[in-house]
Amino acid sequence: MTILSIHGDNPLADGRQSERAMKVRRGVQRLLMELRHAALPELTLASGRRADLISLSPKGEIWIIEIKTSIEDFRVDRKWPEYRLHCDRLFFATHAQVPLDIFPEECGLMLSDGYGAHMLRDAPEHRLPPSTRRSVTQAFARIAAQRLTLAEWAADRNGELGQSICDIVSGGRD
Repeated sequence: MTILSIHGDNPLADGRQSERAMKVRRGVQRLLMELRHAALPELTLASGRRADLISLSPKGEIWIIEIKTSIEDFRVDRKWPEYRLHCDRLFFATHAQVPLDIFPEECGLMLSDGYGAHMLRDAPEHRLPPSTRRSVTQAFARIAAQRLTLAEWAADRNGELGQSICDIVSGGRD
């Protein structure tokens, strides 16, 4: 999934994510930025599964964060154990209206309000094999670079605001 489309549609609201899921994601992304992680939403993994959020820590640790916005959302989704094959730590993220006791103890847990998030429970570490780490890291880098290029192209078409974004994207301004 691209961050910006050259066709003018918004892939961040592509119908797969509810407004509530987007709010949870935004809060978790802010927490990850505070932790100095690079985060990428909706990354397709080698298994064909798509991680809601994947992050790369300053130490190179790979985290996957699965967003759940209701009890039903959690109950119908049984694919989450497969994400362990692609990360060092696996987390769930949710909001205050979801009972926290539904989430498995063997995963980390984050609570988001859209403006930020708190890590309620750290995830146990299960280190990836080097070949898997390399594969996931390369996929992360390639998709992030592709999305950045598309964002730069889109911003270049949008005048003054576009120039500000281009300056940031190109490293000319932080």
